[in-house]
Amino acid sequence: MSALFFKRFLQRPFQIASIVPSSKALVKKVARKMDFSEPRVIAEYGPGEGVHSREIARRMSADSQLLLFELDAAFSRDLRRQFADDPRVHVINGDAAKLPEELERRSIPRCDYILSGIPFSILEITKKRALLEKTYEALADGGSFIIYQVTNELRQHATLFDRAESQYVLQNIPPMFVTVFHKVLRRNGHRRPLRPAAALSTNHHSA
Repeated sequence: MSALFFKRFLQRPFQIASIVPSSKALVKKVARKMDFSEPRVIAEYGPGEGVHSREIARRMSADSQLLLFELDAAFSRDLRRQFADDPRVHVINGDAAKLPEELERRSIPRCDYILSGIPFSILEITKKRALLEKTYEALADGGSFIIYQVTNELRQHATLFDRAESQYVLQNIPPMFVTVFHKVLRRNGHRRPLRPAAALSTNHHSA
């Protein structure tokens, strides 16, 4: 655990939500929920010190893009330092609700995956549902919204998604639910496969 992470936890315990970053076991389980065989557009809400971000960047292709939405200014500065030499990674010091505007600004149609570690359980209900709606709309056909949370209460609110599957990961402090919400559109009764959103965009920018 870095000194920065511990300091920010002490200053904002409800925003940071955990006294230690995600474990290696949790990071790997989350990364395995994504298919990196093709170029992808991935957004992450609340990356903190970047343990999941680093693993995603390590796995994703040269043509992929990773948008990191971090409210905390100190974490944002540290993330920009970490990924200063990686043009695929864009750090946005702002609210995750700005995802649609950021996608439009960068000429990116949709995300293939959206990952979130922010504590949805503490969000006011209207903000929670508004963010879920924006998340759903920002996903490409067949895309997935992946969360890791102490509780699994978000399943009762994320009714926009076609289906969800959860896994309880004990190898973390605290243990976490990893839930994948799928956006599956059907045509003539058949599911449509995930289309790489990155393939739809040729306009790459760095933050």
